[in-house]
Order: sequence, then C-alpha cells, then structure tokens
Amino acid sequence: MTDATLVPERPDTVTIFERSQGGRRAFVAPASDVPKLAVSDLLPASAIRAEPPALPEVSEPEIVRHYNNLSKKNFDLDTGFYPLGSCTMKHNPKVNERVAAYPGHARLHPLQDPEHAQGALELMWRLQRALSEVSGLPHVSLQPSAGSHGELAGLLLTRAYHEDRGDRRTKVLTPDTAHGTNPATVKMAGYDVVKVGTAADGGVDVDDLRSKADDQVACLMLTNPNTLGLFDQNIEEIAEIVHGVGGTLYYDGANLNAVMGISRPGDMGFDIVHFNLHKSFTQPHGGGGPGAGPIAVSDRIEPYLPRPQVVERPPANGEGPVYDLDYERPKSIGRLRGFQGNFGVFVRSYAYICSVGGDGLRDVSETAVLNANYLRALLAEDGIAGYLPVGFDRVCMHEFVLSGRGAKRELGIKTLDIAKRLLDHRVHPPTVYFPLLVDEAMLIEPTETETKETLDDFARIVREVLEEAKRDPEIARGAPYSTPVRRLDEVGAAKNPVVRQRAPEAEAPGDPERSGQVTGGAL
Repeated sequence: MTDATLVPERPDTVTIFERSQGGRRAFVAPASDVPKLAVSDLLPASAIRAEPPALPEVSEPEIVRHYNNLSKKNFDLDTGFYPLGSCTMKHNPKVNERVAAYPGHARLHPLQDPEHAQGALELMWRLQRALSEVSGLPHVSLQPSAGSHGELAGLLLTRAYHEDRGDRRTKVLTPDTAHGTNPATVKMAGYDVVKVGTAADGGVDVDDLRSKADDQVACLMLTNPNTLGLFDQNIEEIAEIVHGVGGTLYYDGANLNAVMGISRPGDMGFDIVHFNLHKSFTQPHGGGGPGAGPIAVSDRIEPYLPRPQVVERPPANGEGPVYDLDYERPKSIGRLRGFQGNFGVFVRSYAYICSVGGDGLRDVSETAVLNANYLRALLAEDGIAGYLPVGFDRVCMHEFVLSGRGAKRELGIKTLDIAKRLLDHRVHPPTVYFPLLVDEAMLIEPTETETKETLDDFARIVREVLEEAKRDPEIARGAPYSTPVRRLDEVGAAKNPVVRQRAPEAEAPGDPERSGQVTGGAL
C-alpha cells in the first residue's frame, strides 16, 4: 500500500455554488420592528426581478473556509519574490493599511457635504501638493481610477487643449516599447496611433521621431525611463521636437519608481503626467484593483482638468483654510468617474509619502536602481548570460530586459518554460514576451524592498533551472508541477472564455459548462 492510497481522493477546489445546501444561512437578521412595505412601493417595476437571484446557501464556516482555501492557492507579494517587470510589485507597509482603516477614513460617505469632510479634503489637497512636487507640474487631479484611466484623461485633456485653440489634430505618437494600454488609449480618445522606433541604445529613435512629427501630431506618449528600463538621454531634444510642432508631451508614470526625488517629468518638458499610486506609492494592486491614476499638468493644460477639483479656500475671520470641491470650471473635460476617486488609495499613498519624506522617496528610487543593476550583474555571469543575454547592455534604471533566445537555441526551452519552472521554486515569474521588440523577452524588476539575499537566491534559482534544462529540457517544458493549476490552454481560454456559471438548478448531466468545470482552459 502506498502513501497515496491512505488519503481519500477529493476535489481540490469547488465553487461556492457546489458548497450550497438549501436552507443554510451564514447570518439570520433579528426580527425587524420597522413596518413592512411592498417592494413595488419602493422601486419601479423595471428594477424588480421577476424571480429571486439564485444565490448559494452556505454556513459562515463554509464561507470562511472557501475563501481562505482559495487565497492559499494564490501567489502574492507576502508569500515570496515578485519581480514583475513594469509593474513595481513592491512591499506595501502594513501601517498604511491601519491608517486607511480608521473609521474616519473607511466610513466616510462619499456624498458627505464638504463642510463635514474637511479632514478628507485636506488629505486629498495635501496629496495633490505632494504629487505636484514629485512631478514638477503645478496642478493635480486625483479623479482617474487607474493608470490606464489617467492615460485616457491625459489624451482627453490634450484634445480639449487643441480644440479650444481651434486646432483639430489626428495623430498620437507612441514608442514601439510602450505599455499596451498606450495605443489602446489613443484609439479610445479618437486618435490614430503612429509608432516611433527604438534606437540601438534602447532610447527613442530621434530621427524617426523627427520624420513623423508634423502639425497633425497632438501628443507624444512616453515613459522615461522606458519599458526597457533605460533612461532616455535625449529627452530634452525629444520634448523640443514635439513642442516644436505644437504637440503635448505625456508621461506614462508606470516607471516613476526609478526617478522619484531625482528627476521630475515637468523639468524634462512633459505637460501631463499620470501616477500609479498602486505602484510607486504602495497601494496594494492586482486582481482588478482598487487603484488610482492621478494626473499632474502644466499651466496651459490646467483649465481643462476634470471637475470638481479639490481646492483650498482662503481662511476667514482668523480661522484655518477651508477645503472645497470646485465645480466652476467652464473648460473642464467634465467628470471622469463617480465621486472624487478611490479615497482609501489616497490615504495609503499619503501615509507612505509622509512616512518616508522627500529624502526617503529619493532613497526608494536609488535603491530600486541599485537592486536592478545588482541583479542584472548576477544574471550576466557565466552559466546564465549565454542563455539569457541582456537586451540592451548598458546601465539600467529600475528594471532590465533579458532575451531567452540563447536558452531556446541551446537548450530547447522557451522563456515561457523558464517562467513556469520558476513557480515550482516559489518565485513569481517576471513579465515575459514584453517588450515585443526583444526576442523571448523576460522583463525583471526587483524593486527597492527586496534584500540582497533575495536577489542572490533568485539568480541561483535561474541558474538551477538552466542547468536542469541542460540535463533534461522536458522538466521545464512540463512545468509547473507544484501549483494548484498546471499549464492552461491560454489560447483556448482567450478564444472561448467561460465567464458565467450556471445556477445549480440549470445544470444538466454532462454539461461542459456545469459548475466547477471550465472550458477553454480558463479557471
């Protein structure tokens, strides 16, 4: 008898609907002493269901166990190293969570009158001032809910700026190393995407930019350092070219963690900047949010900022300043979302800025750059570099990109195989196959919150994976082996996603979409 036969086989994961048993409740409210009213007296007929929703019926322990077990199947930053390039997955100080959970922050209703929300508005105003200083631009709006939302806001501001001057432009320039949201944002804003090439040193191809910059260019979207982790030394010339044809310069703030307190986008010549508070300023992110993508702008863009704006009013009768929401903005692009933004994110980010201070933000960036260059040097050693050569061989900023072409050619394993095998070593893979211009790309960002020992260990694991592949490449090709889910048919999942679960009573025997089973490899 083997050890395996001593443990009865049971489903590893079931859905909350499969746990459901009729009549079970997690909570039963006490009898109400409020007079009952018919639902039809409270809601219009169009808002009333014909049938009650098919909700799972489970006890409280079952709910807790269900979600606790699911959480254990996830890899997260509190579990291990997460070098996800271009996403700045760094440690989020737990003190920020405590501050955000204070009742005055967590329970403040978004419809509260500004007169009775002075503390919250002052925090938002002070966060605006801090972000203004970091960016080198005088005006900030906190409304956008994510980096991509900040991008859209930036291009809508650009459109409003040009159209207010009677200038209708059609094109936006984006580098071929741009984050994928950049071209998507361009199309959503109603512009045509024009790609700008990359020079041999990893920066913008200035000659290509100059050939494409004309009076139809509304904006250049750029991040500096770029997605290759390289600071563009021609940034002043780039700004001069774009401004020379009347365009605006937009800064994608996803990589701001490399330069905070060192260099400022406004000083480089940018007109609009978005911040990822959920990257550089330690709001936890992943799994869909919440996030925040505030924007900072120059004086010429300020009239078009979303409304309302959080403002400080002059003090009256010797009192302190009053904070308010300014709706009187005739040239504004309007409201970008309900209410004023994700307030809990603002609290965490402001707490982080206050805790480290201006000098601390500079230390953050310097350490992030140091860690990246240290890890880059480790991975350039014999036994690794031949299989994973660096994409651009010069000092990097916060991240760097390797190419898996050597491993593919010499060992018969792809970048995806290496990434999957890293999971068996309890390390989250870096970003793979991006940027697209690097063959078999592997984009690595260690961040400033990781120790030297962690970086040493990561380099050791990469070396072990490569040496193992020299002996038997099939091991990496079949990885991962220790995760709750093995390799999925990602192409099938993308082409045939199953995103809804049928209610239990609607299931039929043998139905491929019945509860707990997913087609197309989606899980």
